[in-house]
Amino acid sequence: MGHPQVSDDDFERFRDYFHRETGIHFDASKRYFVDKRLVERVRETSSGSAKAYLARLSQGGAATELQQLINAMTVNETYFLREEYQFEALVDSVLPDIVARRRHRRPIRIWCVPSSTGEEPYSVAIYLLERWPALADWDVEILSSDIDTAVLERARAGRYSARSVQHLPRAWLARYFVPRGDEYQLSSEIRDSVSFTRCNLTAPGETRAFRDIDVIFCRNLLIYFDDRSRRIAADALYDALTPGGFVLLGHSESMGRISSLFSPRRLPRAIVHQRPGDAA
Repeated sequence: MGHPQVSDDDFERFRDYFHRETGIHFDASKRYFVDKRLVERVRETSSGSAKAYLARLSQGGAATELQQLINAMTVNETYFLREEYQFEALVDSVLPDIVARRRHRRPIRIWCVPSSTGEEPYSVAIYLLERWPALADWDVEILSSDIDTAVLERARAGRYSARSVQHLPRAWLARYFVPRGDEYQLSSEIRDSVSFTRCNLTAPGETRAFRDIDVIFCRNLLIYFDDRSRRIAADALYDALTPGGFVLLGHSESMGRISSLFSPRRLPRAIVHQRPGDAA
C-alpha cells in the first residue's frame, strides 16, 4: 500500500468533523500536524485513504475510533509547577477568600481541566500540603478531566520524566516521588488525592456532572477553541462554579474577551475570574 495522502478537501472535512465533536479548531497553520496524525489513523485502521477513513467516522458507530483520533490529535505539553505564580495565588489569596466567606463546612472542590498527564492537579495537591496550613482544617476534593483517555491513564499511573519534575524543589521531589530507572513514581498518597474522569468541555451532557466547584484551573485550553466553542466552555465553567468561585486561565488567555458572566479580580500574584455571588 502506498502512502495515504490528505487532500485539501479531506482536511476541510476533517476539520469540520473534529470541531463538531470536540470544539477544537485547527487552522491552516496546523495542516502538517493534522495530516501526519490522520495518515497514522488511516494506516492503523487499514482504511486505505483519508477519504475512506473520514467516511467511516461520519457513518456513526465509530465511538472507539473517534476516541483514538482525539487521543492522537490532542497536544499534552506540561510539567510540575508550570506557571507557579498561580499556585501561589491559590494558597495566598483564592482559598483564604473562599474560606472567609464560607458559611458551611462542605469540602472545597478544585477542578483541573484539562488534566493532561496529571502534572497540574498533582501540583495543586502537593502545593496545598506544602504551602497552605489551613489544609489541616478543611477537606479538599481535587477533580481533573480531559478529553484524551490515553493521558488520563498516564495521569493515574503517576510516572514522570526528569523533565516533568525539574522545577520541583528537591525536598518535595524526595518527599513525594521514588526514582524508577529514568523516571519518577509519584506516591500513592498524592495519586489517591485526585479523581480523574473523561470530559469534553464543549459537551453540556458531560459537564453537567461538575457542580459546586470552588476553583477551576482551565489553563491553555480555550486557545484551541473557536469563538463559539469558547462561549460554550465559558458557560460550562460558570455553571460548574459555586457562587463566588474562581477560574484561573493561562497567562495568554482572558475571559473578558469570551464571556461577560465573570468578574475579573486582580490579586497580588495573578488575575483571576470570579463567578459573582456569595459563597455557600
